[in-house]
This record gives sequence, structure tokens and C-alpha cells, in this order.
Amino acid sequence: MKKGLIVVLVIVGALVLIGISVFSKATGTYDQAVALQENVNNSWGDVQSSYQRRADLVPNLVATVQGAANNEKEILVQVTQARAGITEATTPEQMELMGRKINTAINLAFERYPEIRSTQNFAELQSQLEGTENRINVARDRYNDSVAAYNTYIRGFWKRIYLGWIGGADEFPRKDSFSAKAGSEDAPEVRFE
Repeated sequence: MKKGLIVVLVIVGALVLIGISVFSKATGTYDQAVALQENVNNSWGDVQSSYQRRADLVPNLVATVQGAANNEKEILVQVTQARAGITEATTPEQMELMGRKINTAINLAFERYPEIRSTQNFAELQSQLEGTENRINVARDRYNDSVAAYNTYIRGFWKRIYLGWIGGADEFPRKDSFSAKAGSEDAPEVRFE
């Protein structure tokens, strides 16, 4: 009887260990599917955040560059008009007066806006636009990577059976990678009106 009891205890112990191992592995499968699903959701949130950054940043950058360019245009118009007045001057007194007007126009212009920088502002705008688009592209790529990892995991043969058995077909649906909308292969235009 002792041998029979030992055999039964060994078999029961082996079944318990197998059950624990299977349960542990199954729980790990579920937990990993949840973690990968949350990673997909987080990655999509990053894409949305990048879109919002672009929507907030680009109009402000364009307005700033336009404002600086308009200010510089005004300065150049004032200086050009003052210079044009010199050619109309016929006497030394009129030329002296026009020279003072030019100096005054230049001094006033540079007091309001001390350095002509529109070219630099346009270059910085281009850099910001490029950086913003790169951020969006990186976020999309990371999203697609997380979708691929998630879909690969939930579609594995044994994992699919287990997740389907516990109701995972509804809880862990296959995700779609980012795909561009029709026409989005054309870059948006930045207009200075």
C-alpha cells in the first residue's frame, strides 16, 4: 500500500506541477498580450501627439516668419523711398535734408528691428518643419513596429488557441498598421500670403 500511495502522490504532484506550469505559462501569455496591446495604444498616442505638435507649431512659426518679413519689407520701403528723394533734390540744402531723412529712417527702422534676419528666419522655419515631419515619421514607424510585435504575438498558434479559449478573440483583436490616406504622398504646402 505504501508503494501505491507513493505512486499516487507522485502522479498527483506531477499533475499539480504540470498544472501550475501550464497556468503560469497561460497567465504569462495573457499578460504579455495585454502589455503588447497597451504598447500599441501608447504608440498610437505618440503619433497623435506628434500631429498635435505640428498643428500647434506650424501656424505659429509661419506667422512669426511672416511678421518679421513684413517688418523688414516696411524698413526697406522706407529706406528706398528716402533714397529716391535724394534724386529729386536739386540744391545742396535739399540733399542735406534728404540725407538726414535717410539716416533717420534707417535709425528708426533699426531701433524697431535691430537686425535684418528674414533669411535666417525662413531657414529656421524650414528646419522646424523638417524636424516636425521627422518626429511624426518616427512615431508612425514605432507604432507600426508595436503593431507588428502585437499581431505576431497574438497570432501565434498556441497563443491564438489559448487567447481564443479565454475569450481573447474579442479582447485581443488584430491591429492595423498605420497607412497613409489617399493623396498624403503629396507634401502639404506652406503659403506666405
